[in-house]
Amino acid sequence: MATTSHRALRLLSLLGSRATWRLRDLAGRLAVSERTVRRDLDTLRELGYPVMTVRGPDGGYRLGSGHTLPPLLFDHDQALAVAIALQTAPSSVFGLQDDTARALVTVQQAMPDTLRAAMESLRLTRLRNYWEFPAPPIDPAALSTVGTAVRLRHVLVAEVLRPDGTRAAPGEPDFTAAHRLEPHHLVVWAGRWYLVGHDLDEQRWRVDRVDRLHPRPTGRRFAPRELPGGDIAHFVMTSHDRGDTPAAWQCTGSARLALPAHVVARWAPGGSVVEHLDDGHSRLTLGAWSWAGIAGILATFDTDLTEVRPSALVRACRQLAHRYAGIAEPGSARPG
Repeated sequence: MATTSHRALRLLSLLGSRATWRLRDLAGRLAVSERTVRRDLDTLRELGYPVMTVRGPDGGYRLGSGHTLPPLLFDHDQALAVAIALQTAPSSVFGLQDDTARALVTVQQAMPDTLRAAMESLRLTRLRNYWEFPAPPIDPAALSTVGTAVRLRHVLVAEVLRPDGTRAAPGEPDFTAAHRLEPHHLVVWAGRWYLVGHDLDEQRWRVDRVDRLHPRPTGRRFAPRELPGGDIAHFVMTSHDRGDTPAAWQCTGSARLALPAHVVARWAPGGSVVEHLDDGHSRLTLGAWSWAGIAGILATFDTDLTEVRPSALVRACRQLAHRYAGIAEPGSARPG
């Protein structure tokens, strides 16, 4: 019954997002037979939704005019918030772009005329900001598995994947056994999804990129634990070993910084990698559109740099230092 109800609601959402649907298209979107779609259409009619049959070569099914969904109890500001949120939602999950667009259409049709006009007045074009360091979208099935386990407090068995999404086989140098995790928090930061959990095998807290995990539910419940420090944001941001990998850039370089890893991880841009060296030193690997761009980011940490690689980055750092050395104090003569 739950499956039938869920499918009927999705069918109603599809009907509300387009004027007319062909039977085979509805069956394809719902991944069921045309006979099942006809039964679900009859179910909607029994519930009072005016599902109309359109005859002719371009015919199919549609909802009767003015009866798509009952009006939603939103005020003006809430309606604008929904319109903005659905149009600016980050594309961090595979396959949701069409769903968010369809959700916006469905919500608009469920609004009274005045609120619908307000929502339709906000048609946005979102452009990419290259400082966002976007991550590849992740599998919604993995996200759902992790989210459900967090909500129900169920232990997960998770294998750590390589950056390209493959799994190392036993005997390969980078093979690691699956971990038993107590998933406590699902966090989004810099367009990336992270799972904060307690590793039952290693008896420690850890942060993992959800797109770097192959999670399997166990259904076994666990009791909640207190996160060290109690601050989830600080814990994620200062964890350097959270499974990040360098983003693809025209230029990629690294340097040894005279700062501990947890400090660098807090301020390093998304798409960079922080490596713990010792209590007072770490290595930062990051990319930018130019070597001067990397040099400029390294300078923001205001600390000594050593082991700068590659040589092109070393030259960029020296050129930047030369330019800065030529800056005169206000009111003083420029160095000759």
